[in-house]
Amino acid sequence: MPASRSGSPRSASARRAAARPRRNLLHAAGRETATYRDVDLLRTFISDRGKIRSRRLTGLTPQQQRQVTRAIKTAREMALLPYAARR
Repeated sequence: MPASRSGSPRSASARRAAARPRRNLLHAAGRETATYRDVDLLRTFISDRGKIRSRRLTGLTPQQQRQVTRAIKTAREMALLPYAARR
């Protein structure tokens, strides 16, 4: 039997199944929606460099990620959040 290219005997689906489940940061905070006024919650979705974290890191659904992105951009426009991180 030929060895797999990655050197691991486990298949890709088996590796995915062994990964830990994603946590949804909105549900962990007890919220269903994100608004631009909730600055403390929105800061959890921004990296230390000021970039919006991806769905892979936050564990949000696509609809929630769009909602959080729109809320962050609105909060930045209203000067509740900075555009860039402080140095």
